[in-house]
Amino acid sequence: METTYTRIRDELLQIDEETLPLFATARGMTGAEDDTFRSWEEQCRDIRRQLSEDLLRVAVVGPIKSGKSTFVNSLFAGDYLKRGAGVVTAIVTRIRRGDRLRATLFFKSWDEVNADMEQAMVLFPSLEWRSETERFDIRRDRDRTELLAAFENLNPAEAGLIVSDARNTDSVLLDAYLKGYDRVKDILSDEPVTLEYSGEQFETHKDFSGDDTLAVYLHDIALEIDTGDMETNIEIADCQGSDSPNPLHLAMIQDYLLRTHLIVYVISSRTGLRQADIKFLSAIRKMGIIGTALFLVNFDFGEHEDVDDLNRLVGKVREELALITPSPAVYSVSALYNLFAAREEKLSTREKLRFAQWKAEKDFCRFSDKETGRFNGDMHRKLTRERYGLLLKNHLERLDVIRAGMARWAGVNRDMLMRDTIDVNDVLEGMKQHRKKTDRLRGLVRSTLDGAVREIEQTLRSDTNRFFDNHSGVLGDTLRFLHSYAVPFAEYEQSVEASGFSNSLYLVFQEMKRALDTHLAETVHPEVVRFVREEEGKIRDHFAAVAGPYDTMVRDALTDYNETMKTLGIPPVRDDLPPLTLPDLASVRESDNIQLPPASASMYYSATIRTEAVMRRGAYQMVRFLKKLFRRPVEEKQKGDIRALKAGTVRLKRETEKSLLFHFKDYRENIKFQYLIRLARTLADRLHDRLMDRFETYAADLTRLAERVTDQRVDKTTALETLEAMETECRHLEKRIHHLRTEIERLGNTPAKESRTL
Repeated sequence: METTYTRIRDELLQIDEETLPLFATARGMTGAEDDTFRSWEEQCRDIRRQLSEDLLRVAVVGPIKSGKSTFVNSLFAGDYLKRGAGVVTAIVTRIRRGDRLRATLFFKSWDEVNADMEQAMVLFPSLEWRSETERFDIRRDRDRTELLAAFENLNPAEAGLIVSDARNTDSVLLDAYLKGYDRVKDILSDEPVTLEYSGEQFETHKDFSGDDTLAVYLHDIALEIDTGDMETNIEIADCQGSDSPNPLHLAMIQDYLLRTHLIVYVISSRTGLRQADIKFLSAIRKMGIIGTALFLVNFDFGEHEDVDDLNRLVGKVREELALITPSPAVYSVSALYNLFAAREEKLSTREKLRFAQWKAEKDFCRFSDKETGRFNGDMHRKLTRERYGLLLKNHLERLDVIRAGMARWAGVNRDMLMRDTIDVNDVLEGMKQHRKKTDRLRGLVRSTLDGAVREIEQTLRSDTNRFFDNHSGVLGDTLRFLHSYAVPFAEYEQSVEASGFSNSLYLVFQEMKRALDTHLAETVHPEVVRFVREEEGKIRDHFAAVAGPYDTMVRDALTDYNETMKTLGIPPVRDDLPPLTLPDLASVRESDNIQLPPASASMYYSATIRTEAVMRRGAYQMVRFLKKLFRRPVEEKQKGDIRALKAGTVRLKRETEKSLLFHFKDYRENIKFQYLIRLARTLADRLHDRLMDRFETYAADLTRLAERVTDQRVDKTTALETLEAMETECRHLEKRIHHLRTEIERLGNTPAKESRTL
């Protein structure tokens, strides 16, 4: 079903399409490639590109088994998603409305897989499991066989860690890669591979998304679905569980959230809000994007005695959320009930019986329907009215400026062609002189805007360096966390005795690495995002301050132009330009693909950590042997191993500090130059383009056509007919633009209607 917003967008695109031929007509009449026409044409094509490519992204997040996939399925009225791949991977499934059923899977390259595995194998238990020292390659039979044997040789203590223990996610990752190899070995390549499953093969994608051992080989999945009422420009992302035991997965989800316009956080009514939810949402609050979140309490009819019981649970959830974000938007919906209702005719016999039982629960049905309508209405308003409506209006204003300029060009040229030759020559000379003045003004705008760019760049450099300072900045805080991390060595005495030194060193490493990664994901990354958002505000405020004087400069130039035209007997330009607005930062980022460098890259640790620790242990064993040989008091073997563990930990911290210094330096420079400064320069260019749009409205070169007619290279009668037709078309476009502008403004003030689906 076509929505009002889709219709307005399509109408705007149609106006854009009908404006383009005017430039070709004008060029044909003047016989030259005019910079003004080329600029206007490029802008029209840019508007079309942005309207076609601009996506409204909705991230559906929440803990594992909260009902995220069921909720997304209900939005598209079909059973398209399988439950995600558990705790191993952090893939995102992206879904959009399309013309056909299609799944696109994006696989990692062999180099990416091997890099993942090599990092996970640093300090892996069992020292002598590899027979070669060359880089690990999962494609080699020997490497896979030896790694598998290393897993089999782990004693029960380590084997238990392989399953799902949060301390040993690296082991889980390695195990998944090994088990899934045979099924993907013929798919992967030296370069990333993309596979597509459409039609009857669509269901094949579930084999990958629902199996840890296959999902681990994927970057992400994109689905195109041909059912449901979701608009085609809205992308729904089903993210992995926010309670993943791997902190790097948390950082990866956070990276994706930075690109979204709306977050839907799903909470199961069976569990309510848990500690993992609080941690995740607290990190989102630090990032400054908690305000984009809607909270969905997903309930099962059989979990609650009645609606009052459910409301008590929801009330508690709302109170807890209020400690994180004021006035949280909380909704209570049965996602599975909505899914069954959307596909009632396709339900299995068992599902029909279950659904019939639910429909008998009238109070729950009415409650879920009402909450679903309230949620969909608010979601639709936030996406289309608060975001997409603004984008449509901005593009409409740009088209109106271009149309006005084209109408002005046609009108003035028609006026000149109706004069006698002597009068036309006077007008042409006057226009040429004014054109020189406007050209000088253009140069002044560009030079002063460049000065503003240099000023904000200096601020951004200084702020970024200070934020990442080794002592007082975020890097200093991270190093202090690392130095203060205390390993409970007493707890490893039994581990050394039962599992051996190598395995115990691995456990120490895992605990320490996890603590640091958790600190980075829950504390450092949100602080980086908060800092970047503050710097974006400085960029916006800086150019907003200079945009005002520039707007005044253009209006003064317009007044001067009208005075000149008045003396030449040419009707003045209407002084009704809308106030100059700064380009939307989000649109600038999207259109120029300016993305914050990902913070989810793994920390890398050198394998020399193990070498030094083992050598130190060997030295202790030699001393112990010599003491025994000369009958002196001998230190217990276990104490020697603990001392070696302590020495290995010191080395581990030293290597980790080197890694942090390198990582943060690279991260700092990327944020500084590839994001903040690039964003400032691009915004300045967009502001310059908008200012030039206004100049072109009245300062276009109006001399060429008149000169060609005077030289009898263009038939005067034909030119007048063409110009009159162009004016008529411009008046028609003006009426349509005015109608769309009124409709957008009216819809922006109209409450959203409730409905079951978007």
